[in-house]
Amino acid sequence: MPEGWAEKRVVISPDPAELAASVAPRFLSRVAKRVDEGKLAHISLTGGSMGSAVLAAAARNPRVEQIDWSRVHFWWSDERWVPLGHGDRNDAQAREALLDRLDIPAENIHSTLGSDSGTDLDAAAAAYAAELARFPSREGAWPSFDVCFLGVGPDGHIASLFPDRAEIQVTDRSVVAVRDSPKPPPERITMTRPVINSSKRVWLVLAGTDKAAALGLALAGASYDSVPAAGAKGRKRTTFFVDRAAAAQVPPELIDREY
Repeated sequence: MPEGWAEKRVVISPDPAELAASVAPRFLSRVAKRVDEGKLAHISLTGGSMGSAVLAAAARNPRVEQIDWSRVHFWWSDERWVPLGHGDRNDAQAREALLDRLDIPAENIHSTLGSDSGTDLDAAAAAYAAELARFPSREGAWPSFDVCFLGVGPDGHIASLFPDRAEIQVTDRSVVAVRDSPKPPPERITMTRPVINSSKRVWLVLAGTDKAAALGLALAGASYDSVPAAGAKGRKRTTFFVDRAAAAQVPPELIDREY
């Protein structure tokens, strides 16, 4: 795992709609820059309302038509163990918001297996780890994501790494199965902290007063064991994109007014 990461910064938008509208062009610009350099871009997506809102805003941006999506690979930091195509799946929400509108090879969209696949949860987690390992980086048997999007729960969880549970401590595997999740559905698949923290940029996108306490704790240096969002760090940049309601407890010196 990398030994040093970029300082955490906070970018504030007035409301959730403006938040999504501000993140989407940054996302497209980052992808375009990578692709224009002749490189592959690996992007890790997240679920939730803000994750989908950012992708929907990107779909409405004219620049989306100017990117060579054949050089972009999409992944998910976690997935719910439900059938493929189920509305609760993060990949289904992403497809509806953006991916189904892109001219992108099917093999560039790396979904986990579904609960209807005929395999069990542990085997599905192992299969996703093997898929990640097809694109190894200097950081490990997984891609170094150009952008890793994360949501943050009111309890401070990221992906399906929940507070005070064993999964947040796992460092010897890239993917683990989650059972008895404190948030439904109870069974999930999640990337581990070393994979997330190998990303070049970690972008945490969150909105609402119910996220203010978790954001405050994450920025204050809380233990990642009790506040997993505190342990999410990109190698080049760690940015919390938030709305004004979620920013109630953000120290002024951490607010980035220029990015």
